[in-house]
Amino acid sequence: MSRELRDWGCDNAVEEVRRVLSCLLPDLDGFWRRSLKDYACAVYDKGVRGQCQVRDEAMSRLQKFVARIATRSGASQADAERASGQIAALPIIQSGPHCHLLIERDAFYTHLFSALGLVAHQCSWHICYSSSTVKFIEKSKKGPGWLSLGGEAVNVFGLSRSRMDPSSICCFNGPCRFILSGKKGEPANAAAAKLKVILPDRDFPSAAEAIKAANQILWRRSFPASLGLLQFDDIDVADLVAEHFEDKASWLSAGFAGASLFAKNILDALRQLNAGPWAGWVRQTTDFFWGLEGGRIFPLRLSDGFLLGGSDTSLKIRFEPESIAISLRRRKLVPNLLVTFLVTSILPGVRVLGGCRQVIYYPLMRYLVAAALSASDDRDLLDAMRADERPGMWGHRVLRPEGGCPFREIEESGDALEVAARYGGRPLEGACGNLASFTGDPLWAELSTHIRRRAIHPASPEWQWA
Repeated sequence: MSRELRDWGCDNAVEEVRRVLSCLLPDLDGFWRRSLKDYACAVYDKGVRGQCQVRDEAMSRLQKFVARIATRSGASQADAERASGQIAALPIIQSGPHCHLLIERDAFYTHLFSALGLVAHQCSWHICYSSSTVKFIEKSKKGPGWLSLGGEAVNVFGLSRSRMDPSSICCFNGPCRFILSGKKGEPANAAAAKLKVILPDRDFPSAAEAIKAANQILWRRSFPASLGLLQFDDIDVADLVAEHFEDKASWLSAGFAGASLFAKNILDALRQLNAGPWAGWVRQTTDFFWGLEGGRIFPLRLSDGFLLGGSDTSLKIRFEPESIAISLRRRKLVPNLLVTFLVTSILPGVRVLGGCRQVIYYPLMRYLVAAALSASDDRDLLDAMRADERPGMWGHRVLRPEGGCPFREIEESGDALEVAARYGGRPLEGACGNLASFTGDPLWAELSTHIRRRAIHPASPEWQWA
């Protein structure tokens, strides 16, 4: 028996993952034996979205944000307006893959999965958030700085380990240029040489900007013109958060920072959450924002009305709307995941599609926000959140074909939707493969144990916002 199965305390960890998922996400239970395309269609069903004035204002800001990102990626004004209209009519965002090249294995098959659902609903835009507050290396030779290509691990930007190890890809520590190098600094193999010709041949201020630009080229080569790619990252979201704070009448400006106790109440609820069986799912790595300096991000702590951080606590920003907005615009701050989901999902009422950890931590983030709202007696937004139907669903690494090679599949077929259709008829339980991202995760092993011991169950108060 492998160590992973021993850690799970059962004979078949894959079956246990499906059992736990079906327990906490009961809508998923009926899809295991149905086709992948049926499940993809279901995650893009609109569902019920609670409404209130705060929601309407947040959605209006998000629509303008989406239109701006679409225009920046080369869309016409008419197409940008269609993207803006889509997020309001079908408020769903793919939020699973980090900011990787489109043909990174996990990212590519997740985008194919989303395409199945989007085409079924006749959507014209694939709207996705790609986290860029991640390092070049997330595991050994795996992360945005690496790409498996032609059977080799390829160094995407040709950077040394000493440059990649401490740096986040959102940081402006360029220039960054696509190199796709092997051990000798040249393109690693024939596939790498072929891809290098396709990717943009210029310098970028950050790896994240390079990846987003490259993905537009890769998308247009492989997907039909009727389906556009709208990809944004944490630096983009920083401007959206700044817009909220710059408007004194916005909920975020009036109810989150400054004299409000909302932020304190969230931190108090988070400490309580991490003292119980849900510990570790929402970590207090930083308080609401990351500091950004010298090509790195660093954690901040909220103390006596200031955000403090840095190796010598050199950064000191008053925790009030104007100061935060200025610091976001100057790229001294970048929002953390909770704040990002607050402005792109929780406030506007947008469903997010995530991976093995997000399907748990996102409902818990909603719980933290709800706990803080209850303490401040903000009933309208609380009631709107309570009415949301399936605000977060499993939508990343759902399709994981054994031995799949994205670049080869695209080169051979030339049509990503044709590739997606080949997988769409497979039953979900077969298409998702060995669920390694779940079975190899100690937090999921602990979750399984807590559920078997009834310390966690679908009626747990923390799970009522799923």
